[in-house]
Amino acid sequence: MAMERLTELEDEAWRGFLVTHERIWRQLEADLAPLGVSATEYSVLGLLGEAGRGGIRLTELAEKRVMSTAGVSRLADRLEQRGLVERCRAATDGRGFELTLTPAGRSLLRKAWKQQYAGIKRLFLDKLSDEQLRTLADTWASLADHDDQRPGE
Repeated sequence: MAMERLTELEDEAWRGFLVTHERIWRQLEADLAPLGVSATEYSVLGLLGEAGRGGIRLTELAEKRVMSTAGVSRLADRLEQRGLVERCRAATDGRGFELTLTPAGRSLLRKAWKQQYAGIKRLFLDKLSDEQLRTLADTWASLADHDDQRPGE
C-alpha cells in the first residue's frame, strides 16, 4: 500500500499552521492564567456573554464549542461551583437546561475579554497586513464550507 506524501509546500503550510496555532494558544492560555480561567472556560463564558441574559442550552453550547454534551455538562458543573454560571430549566419548554452567566461570571468575562483581545492583537492580528487577514478570513471560510466526507463515502 503506497502512502501519499505531502508536497514540500503542503507540508510547510500544514506544519506552519500547527506550530503557530500551538504557540499562540499556549500564550493566550498563559495570559488568562492570572484570572484563574482556562482558554476552554473562557470560550464557554464568551459564548454565554454573546448570548446575553437568555443563556444557551447545554446541547447548543456543546455544538458551538465542538464538545460533547457530557463534556460541556462537566465544565458547567465546575463553572457553577465557582459561582460563574447558573443552570436553569429552559424557559421555552422546560425540558432542557440553559446556562447563563452570573454577575461574577460577567465580571470575570469582561476582564478576560480585555486580556484575550490584547493577546490576539499582539500575537496575531498586529503581525499581518489587511491583505493577509483577508486571505486568512477567506481561507477559513472556504475550509468551513467544505464537506468533511471522504470521496466515495
